[in-house]
Amino acid sequence: MYNFFIFTTYYLLILTSIVGYGLYSLKLLKIKFDFINFGYAGLFGIYILIVYSYFSNLFIAHTETHNLAILCIGLILFVYLIKQKYSSYKSEIIFSFIVFVLLFCAVLQFKNHDDFPYYHFPYTYYLTQQSLHIGIGQFNHGFRTPSSIFYINSLFYLPYAKFYLFNFFSLFILGFANIILLKKIHNYFKFISTKDKQLNFIHFLSLLSFVFINIFFYRLSEYGTDRAAMVLIFLFVIELLNFVNLKSIKTFNLFYIYLLGALIISFKAFYILYIIFIIPLFLYMLKKKKNYIQTSYFLFFNKYFVLFLFLFLFILFTYFINTGCLVYPLSFTCFDGMSWGIPLTQVQQMSDWYELWSKGGAAPNFRIDNPETYLKNFNWVSNWIDIYFFNKVSDFVLGIIFLISIFLFCFRDAFFNRKIIRVDNHVYLVYLLIFVLGIEWFYNHPALRYGGYHIIALLIFIPLAVKLSSSHIDLKKYTKVAIVLVSITTIIFISRNINRMNNEVESYGYKPIKQTYYFLDDSHFRIQKKMDQLIEQHKNCKMEKVKCKTNVKIKKLMGKIIFIN
Repeated sequence: MYNFFIFTTYYLLILTSIVGYGLYSLKLLKIKFDFINFGYAGLFGIYILIVYSYFSNLFIAHTETHNLAILCIGLILFVYLIKQKYSSYKSEIIFSFIVFVLLFCAVLQFKNHDDFPYYHFPYTYYLTQQSLHIGIGQFNHGFRTPSSIFYINSLFYLPYAKFYLFNFFSLFILGFANIILLKKIHNYFKFISTKDKQLNFIHFLSLLSFVFINIFFYRLSEYGTDRAAMVLIFLFVIELLNFVNLKSIKTFNLFYIYLLGALIISFKAFYILYIIFIIPLFLYMLKKKKNYIQTSYFLFFNKYFVLFLFLFLFILFTYFINTGCLVYPLSFTCFDGMSWGIPLTQVQQMSDWYELWSKGGAAPNFRIDNPETYLKNFNWVSNWIDIYFFNKVSDFVLGIIFLISIFLFCFRDAFFNRKIIRVDNHVYLVYLLIFVLGIEWFYNHPALRYGGYHIIALLIFIPLAVKLSSSHIDLKKYTKVAIVLVSITTIIFISRNINRMNNEVESYGYKPIKQTYYFLDDSHFRIQKKMDQLIEQHKNCKMEKVKCKTNVKIKKLMGKIIFIN
């Protein structure tokens, strides 16, 4: 019971602190919106803490004392701002509190992601014990692909709870995304620039995304570093489509796009591919400004792009000091000759391994005999269909078909309406780019976790949303249907997590109230122990003036430890 009290108390305090950082930073940078939204305030608070975490770990470890101070500062900022505008924030506080209370059951879990003991936990724990080390990619393949999720989670290493809060972050992302989507579903029509305030496709796309995310991504233990990014990609596409479909330009919409883009890439550097969405953004602004210089100035010479660039450079720097590459395992981004760098042959081997794994040519228990022949052209497709498409992809697609069938039934008048809805041509360009990313996904890494979930869903949801917006649906009817769908989705989310907890109670003896924390064993700490042993051994060898015989060598440069292969 004591653990549960500590767990829930920190849950609310960390949440409040994150929003406090977000609200204060918005005020400090003079970023103003047409309406109050704790969802984006929370995401901006996460951005601020991620940037701080990257920067601070250059010099200090994220110890309990350090993190407690960071938590308290955020709480003070929240209280300070709420006192000033309590009447304005009151309804938003209540709404956000209800959202996160309803989601709380998802964070009570015994088993985390399969990669959690392999490198998620070890990397995060390392940040709480040490400041910057160079070349830590030598210890583990996972240490070569860091995520900003590990950096912000390291700030949740707090007294009494210790390292048992490292799984909070995914729920915060889901909660803030839900707040944003619910706002769009219910209140968005207030800000439409049409006279009759007809619902547009953004309403329906937001509703589809909300239902999809909370039903298909209900299990936090499956998030890893992939699904948190996918949740934000839904928001990113919605904001991008909204921007290029607006009749009047509002600068703050760029804040949404750049903030979400920075967070997505920081979670999973693979999503650097999504920079291609700058194309419709640039072309849309060029159409408005009719001048290349003015368009470039509007898009790139503003504080929002600076925020994106700031975090992006931290990501590249972290990859570089870990592996000698700017983006691992892309060999063309690697600098050969770095003493701590991963050899180019290993980089290419790992790139091939990821491709082989995603195309069904490898698993924990087997590997194809001739991987080079298997990966050549489309030789892998038949095997991929046998062992992966059936039943993972097929089940997923059937689930989406069932979901859209419900929407078609609820809004059947709109679906059978022959009226053709007109949207800006740049909306079609965004859709085309999503389709191109879908081709890239299928050709290079056709596993759902590597970008398949959201691409498949969006390719279906966007045309459906445009079609549903073709009819003048009464706002009252839309609101009733939306409330029913949101309520059913919430019930499904909670019931599936309760069922998941019951299974963990039966399978693992999990006690969510008496022993709230997730499972840990010695394997979670193995890399830190190895790192500490190497450092201690290096000190002893240096004192005795002898040469250490280890697989990983150590040298110091300007007070920093460098691990050399």
